[in-house]
Amino acid sequence: MAVKSPREAAVATAVTIFHPVGEPEAFDVWLNDLIDSAEAADGFSGAARGVHDIARFDWAVAVTFDTEDQVHAWLDSVERAGVMAHGRSRGYWCSTTDIVVVEAQAAPPGIGAFRHSVASGKEADFLTTQVELTAASAGFAGFEGTSLFPPAGGGEWLSLVRFRTQAQLTRWLLSHERAEVLGELRSSLTKEFAPVSSTTPFATTVRTTDTGKTVMTPDWKSAMMVLLVLYPTVMMLSRFFGPVLDGVGAQPWLALWLSQVISVSLMQWWFMPSISRPFRRWLDPIDGADRRISMRGALIILALYAVTLAIFASVKYLQFWDFAR
Repeated sequence: MAVKSPREAAVATAVTIFHPVGEPEAFDVWLNDLIDSAEAADGFSGAARGVHDIARFDWAVAVTFDTEDQVHAWLDSVERAGVMAHGRSRGYWCSTTDIVVVEAQAAPPGIGAFRHSVASGKEADFLTTQVELTAASAGFAGFEGTSLFPPAGGGEWLSLVRFRTQAQLTRWLLSHERAEVLGELRSSLTKEFAPVSSTTPFATTVRTTDTGKTVMTPDWKSAMMVLLVLYPTVMMLSRFFGPVLDGVGAQPWLALWLSQVISVSLMQWWFMPSISRPFRRWLDPIDGADRRISMRGALIILALYAVTLAIFASVKYLQFWDFAR
């Protein structure tokens, strides 16, 4: 089975924001057609209507697909274009370009994307606090709007705050005004809200905390993930690519360089993103900071080390030194 590239494999959400016009109920009826066009497209996995019966929030819709490529295929599709044209004829014009938020990648510049696990029965308190946050942010230069999306099928809420530039967003994130409201927000959540994070190809997750501080995966976790992928990659290249280079008469200094070019490329764009995905929570510098989570993930990786070593120790066909003789 072919290994998907990070762009092909990452879950992605397209957020479309509209100028408010007319009645919200009529807008919702038209949104049904837009969501239907997404449901008919490959890779559709869910949709959420933004809260728009409260004046503070954008009229918006968020549509999620299995991959980023599938999101863009739908955004560029003839079917969606037809629905959007019909919407414009009724006065539903986009107020900004489509925003694409990709799992494990940083949000676009000027966009703050946050996930919230709201406690049962605390939804009204959560909405009230979000209104207060939006009212406070409106007083800051560059503020363009807030979109709030309820969970589809019982999950996490998604909030998007938009500023004209990243610097203006950062000033808001670090502001005293925002900090004053966050205490009320946390009282309605079951756990700390999570900013959308980005993970580098070599297993380092970068998060911006609610105070604007940047935190990263501990070095020892990144090193364990790299070793988990590097060892079998080098072993397999030595077994199958090494003999090919020997066969064409490549000098050892050139053969080693070419092998490393291949191994780094494979790890950068395919192997590391794919293998790191199941360990996303463990690598997260906030969600994975708990001692039990850290120890559990480390033990799993140690077990995978043992399995990998056992395979190369026992399967003669994979032992490159026997084929180099």
